[in-house]
Formats: sequence, structure tokens, C-alpha cells
Amino acid sequence: MRDLRVREPQRDDDTTMTPSRFIILVLTVLMVVGLALAALSFPTDSARLAPLAIEALPQSGVLNPVTAVLLNYRGYDTLLEVAVLLLAILGIWAIAPQARVWIRRPDTPVLAAFVRLLLPIMVVVAGYLLWLGADAPGGAFQGGAVLGAMGVLWVSAAVWLPNARRGNLLRLLLGIGLAAFITAAVALLLAGGSLLEYPPGQAKTIILIIESAAMFSIGATLTLLFVGGFPRRSAAP
Repeated sequence: MRDLRVREPQRDDDTTMTPSRFIILVLTVLMVVGLALAALSFPTDSARLAPLAIEALPQSGVLNPVTAVLLNYRGYDTLLEVAVLLLAILGIWAIAPQARVWIRRPDTPVLAAFVRLLLPIMVVVAGYLLWLGADAPGGAFQGGAVLGAMGVLWVSAAVWLPNARRGNLLRLLLGIGLAAFITAAVALLLAGGSLLEYPPGQAKTIILIIESAAMFSIGATLTLLFVGGFPRRSAAP
């Protein structure tokens, strides 16, 4: 008679401290200690920077303090954040030469119909959040998140499939945000100014142009991160 008992899978309880685990542990501890020291080293009178930021709002080109900090007072930091997003998608393309997600048709036609109905509304919401960012909470990252969600719905409902044949357009969308930042920085330097220090009269226009470009880059990046690799050349699974 055959033994039909189900054997439990063996568990890997190996907790040996290998050299690689030890290096990771040391690096993690150093990072935590470094972050703790950085937090403890903040000056006690740093709170006075908030009134200075509010006082300089009329020269920043916007009335929203958060937008003023991100795009004017510390525009260089935001430039690097946009660059990190671009590096993230390039890193994924480097290790995943083919898209992981590829939906030829949705599970139900209701999803495709719903997405087609919802897309125009999401485009309007993204544009509204972008414009609202000058005076109230909103801006490029919020609008880009809405566009990214729209792109995920596009792919999930098979309304639009990113195709490698349109690779140049995808690269343009991914890089336009960083390109706008760099163009503004170089133009200001050539005009005799400082890096990303906008003239008060043109500050709002420059910030709006940069945020518009960044919004499209953020939306495209989030969508392609969901796809999980470089787009395929055909609709074949």
C-alpha cells in the first residue's frame, strides 16, 4: 500500500553570519547612525526659516510655500529628484529588457469602457492640480501621480500598450522634465544670474513651464514602472 502522507517542506533556517550578511548589517547600522546624527545636528533655531520663506513669497513667483520651496528656494533638490526618477526607469530597463506586464485584453469589457470614460476626467484633474500648485496644495508631483494612475489604467484595460516602436516618444516624455530643469538652469547662468535663481518678474512663468514638463515625465515614469521593463515591439504575449 502506497504511503500517501504529505511531507512538510523543509524550511531554510540557516542563520549563519556570512561575509555578505555581515557587510549588509554593518552598512545598515552605519546608515541608521548617520541619519540619527543628522537629525540630532539640526540647529535649534531652524524654525525661524519658515517666517523668512513666507516673507519672500512675493519674489518667488508663487503663493504656495511648498511650491516655492520645491521649485525656487531649493530647486536644485527637486532637479535631483526628477533625475532619480529617470535613473529608476533606466535601471529597470537595464535589468528587465522586456516588459513584465503585457495585457492583450482586459478580463471584462466593462473595464475598458470605464477607463475610456474616466480618462478625460483624469487629464482635467491632473491639469487642475498642476495649475493649483502655484497658490494651493498641488503641483507637478500630484498631477504626475494622476497621470501615472491613468497610464496604469490604460495598460490594465489594454486601451494603450507601450510599444518599443514608439521608443523615441517614450524617451522624450521621460526626459522632458529633467531637460526643462537643466535648460532653465543653463539659461539663467548664461543670462548672468545664479543657478535656478529666477527673476521675480518671470519666476511664475518659468516655474509653470518646469512643472508642466516634470508632470509629464512623472506620469510616464510611474506608468512604465508598472509595466516593469522595456516595452515590447509587438502585442504578442
